[in-house]
Amino acid sequence: PPIGLESHRIEDDQMLASSMLRHGLGAQRGRLNMQAGTNEDDFFDGAWCAEDDSRTHWLEVDTRRITMFTGVITQGRDSQIHDDFVTSFYVGFSNDSQHWMMYSNGYEEMMFYGNVDKDTPVLSEFPEPVVARYIRIYPQRWNGSLCLRLEVLGCPLSAVSSYYTQQNEVTSTDNLDFRHHSYKDMRQLMKVVNEECPTITRIYNIGKSSRGLKIYAMEVSDNPGEHETGEPEFRYTAGLHGNEALGRELLLLLMQFLCKEYQDGNPRVRGLVTDTRIHLVPSLNPDGYELAHEAVRGQWGGMDRTVEQWGRMWGAGMGCGAVGWDSKVVGCSPFLAAHHCPGLVTGLQAGQLKCQIRGWDLEWWDGTRVVGCRPPGLTTNPFVLGANLQGGEKLVSFPFDTARPSPATATAAPRPLDYEDERPELQETPDHAVFRWLAISYASAHLTMTETFRGGCHAQDVTEAMGIVQGAKWRPRAGSMNDFSYLHTNCLELSLYLGCDKFPHESEMQQEWENNKESLLTFMEQIHRGIKGVVTDQQGEPIANATIVVGGINHNVRTASGGDYWRILNPGEYRVSARAEGYNPSVKTCHVLYDIGATQCNFVLSRSNWKRIREIMAMNGNRPIRRVVPGRPMTPRERLRLRMRLRHRMRLREQMRLRRLNATTASSSPTVPPSTTALPFPFSSTAYTPWSQEPPTAGTWEMDTETEVVTELMTETE
Repeated sequence: PPIGLESHRIEDDQMLASSMLRHGLGAQRGRLNMQAGTNEDDFFDGAWCAEDDSRTHWLEVDTRRITMFTGVITQGRDSQIHDDFVTSFYVGFSNDSQHWMMYSNGYEEMMFYGNVDKDTPVLSEFPEPVVARYIRIYPQRWNGSLCLRLEVLGCPLSAVSSYYTQQNEVTSTDNLDFRHHSYKDMRQLMKVVNEECPTITRIYNIGKSSRGLKIYAMEVSDNPGEHETGEPEFRYTAGLHGNEALGRELLLLLMQFLCKEYQDGNPRVRGLVTDTRIHLVPSLNPDGYELAHEAVRGQWGGMDRTVEQWGRMWGAGMGCGAVGWDSKVVGCSPFLAAHHCPGLVTGLQAGQLKCQIRGWDLEWWDGTRVVGCRPPGLTTNPFVLGANLQGGEKLVSFPFDTARPSPATATAAPRPLDYEDERPELQETPDHAVFRWLAISYASAHLTMTETFRGGCHAQDVTEAMGIVQGAKWRPRAGSMNDFSYLHTNCLELSLYLGCDKFPHESEMQQEWENNKESLLTFMEQIHRGIKGVVTDQQGEPIANATIVVGGINHNVRTASGGDYWRILNPGEYRVSARAEGYNPSVKTCHVLYDIGATQCNFVLSRSNWKRIREIMAMNGNRPIRRVVPGRPMTPRERLRLRMRLRHRMRLREQMRLRRLNATTASSSPTVPPSTTALPFPFSSTAYTPWSQEPPTAGTWEMDTETEVVTELMTETE
C-alpha cells in the first residue's frame, strides 16, 4: 500500500530535497497528483523541481518507522505551460539518513525507468523488497526541467516514532467488510445486508447507466417502501465520479453498520432508523468506476492515477472522456456529462439533449441551457437533507456553488427566485447560517477534517481553520446538484470532500471509516433540528403542496402529499405561516431548541372566499372593484357617477322592454306604435351625451345584468 504522500499522512517535514527551484516547487509539493494553483508562479506549484540540471539532486522521504519498501509511483509536473518529467532514476535506502545503500541488481546500481509524459503515473516495483526507514530518489534523465511527483509503496514493520502521529492511528472494532467492491461485489453485499435485516432495508434502483448497469439504492427505515407521514427523508449519494471510491465504500460500510447495530439494540441507531427514512446510493456512476478499475487492474495506483483522467475533475479530478491505460474512454456520470463537461452540451437547446440514462430526466437552469440528467427519485421523494460524498480535498462545501453576477440588461433571463436579484453581489443563500451549522456538524465530528494547520491538499487552507467553505468562494461552478436541490426542492444538500486520496488502499479503509463514522451519524441526526408538522383543513384532511413561510428567511418549503412538512432551522424563535390555494393563511410562533428534536408546529387552515372573489373579478374583466364603505357619505362626483349609471341601466331596461314588445306585437299588429315611459327623474338631452339607439346584443346584455350585483369601480384617472 502507499505510505501516504498523496493522502498527506506523510507530513511536509518528512519530505526533504537536495535543493528547490523556489519555495512553490519545494519538496512538500512532490506528492503524487499534486495540483498546481491558479497561478503556477505562486507558492503552490505542481511538483518538486531542483534548482539546476545536476544529476546529484535527490528527493527523500522519512517514514519515521522501519518500513518494507516495495516500489514507487512517479509522475511529472502538473502544469499548463511546462512539460517536465523524469525518465530514469536510481533509488537509495538508509536507516539513519547518513549512510545510504543504492538498490542494485547484484552487479550494479539498478536503473528504474519512469515517465513518458507529465501526467501518467508510472509504477516501478522493486524485484525484492527493502527494509529501511528512509528512501531517496536520484533522477538521472528527464524531459524539460528536473521535476517530480512521487508516491512510495511499503508496509510498516514497527511502531511510528512520533507520539502525536501514533495517537491518530485508529483500528476499527466494527466487524465490517473493509475492502474495495466491484459492481458485482457491491450488488452482492447489498443483497446480504438486505437478507440480514429484511424488516428495515429495501433495495431498489433509480435508473440505468449508459452501459445498462442498474444504479442501486438502499432504503433503511422501520417501514421500508413507503413514506410515513411525519417521517423526514434523508439521502447520501456517492460515486458521482468514477475515480472517487472512498465515498462508495463508506456508504457500503454504513449499510452494514446500521444493520448490525440495529440488531444489537443500539439505541442511537434504532432511534435514527425508526424516525428517519434513509436512502443510500453508493454508486451514481458505475460505468466510470468499472472502466477505471479495469484500466488499472493488476497495479496499485488508485483510480485517480491514470492519464489525464486523473488530471482534473472539478479542478482536481477526472474529466469526461479521459483515456485510460487501455485506450478506453473513462465513463462519465449522468450528472458529470452535463454539469461539468460543458463541451458535451455546447450548442444544444433545452429539450434537444437526450439523456443517455433510461428513465432519467432532464433539468434546466433557466429554460434555455441544459443543466444535466437526474434520477427521478431525487425529486419525487420529499427529501429534507442530503449530502454527496466526493474526494480530492478534505472539507465540507455548501451552497451557493454558482457565482451569480447581476444581469447586464433588463431583459436578462429571470432568476429562479426573487431574492437573488435583490442583492446580486451577495452570493450567500437565505439559509446561510443553517448551512454553516450543517457543515460544522460534519467537519467537527470528523477526526481530522478540522486539522487545517497542514493546509489544503493542493494549496493553502480555504476554510479559515474550520473545515467548511461556501462553494462559490472556493470553486465556483454552475449547475451543481447542491444549488439545484436548494432552489427547486425542499432538500438542503452539501458536498463532503473526504480526503486528498480519492482511492485509498484497502489497508487504510479502517482508518477512513473511523475518521468518518461519527460524522456520518451526526449529520443524519441534524434532519431532526428545526420545526415540523402537518397542514390540514378544518375537517382534518391533509393539504398537499401548501407553502411554509418562515419570517425573515426568504426561502419557502412545501408540504408533501400527506400534508406534512419539515424545515431545518437554527435554534431561536420564528414567526411561521402556512398558505394554500383556496385557504386563509395561518400564522404561529415556533420555538427551536438546541437539543436534537424538531418542534411540532401544526396548522389548520380555513377555506376562504377568494375563489368566489376571483370569479366576480373575472366577470368584471379582472379590473379592480371599488370597495363601498357603509355609512360613508358620497361625494358630489360619486353621486354624479351613480346617477349616470342609473340612467344607463334604465335606458337599457327600456330598450329591452321595447324590443320584447315589438317581438310580441309584430305578428298581430305591426303598425301599433310602441308606448313610451317617462323617466322617474328629470333628463336633459343637452346636458348629457345621448345613449346609442342600437339595441344591445345578447352577450352585452348578459354581461351588464351580471355586473349589477357588484359596485362598478372607476379608475383614478376617471
